[in-house]
Amino acid sequence: MTRIRFFALLRERLGVSEWHYAQEKPVDVEALIRILKAESLAWETELNAQEVLVAVNQALVERSFIVNPGDEVALFPPVTGG
Repeated sequence: MTRIRFFALLRERLGVSEWHYAQEKPVDVEALIRILKAESLAWETELNAQEVLVAVNQALVERSFIVNPGDEVALFPPVTGG
């Protein structure tokens, strides 16, 4: 089971703070995001609306990074500061 956590505005707009995926084999981040988009039109819309940053096991990763069953994945919008 892979735990996927949503943060900040993304969490608010999706209406969920985390989601569990019954992952059976390794997949890259890009494939995992496609799986999330297939959950609902609202999720697809939000995940397409902005570039989402991804961390796996609390480390920022690229879209080609391999996610293994049991990993913790965090998705959040880019943060700006001033």
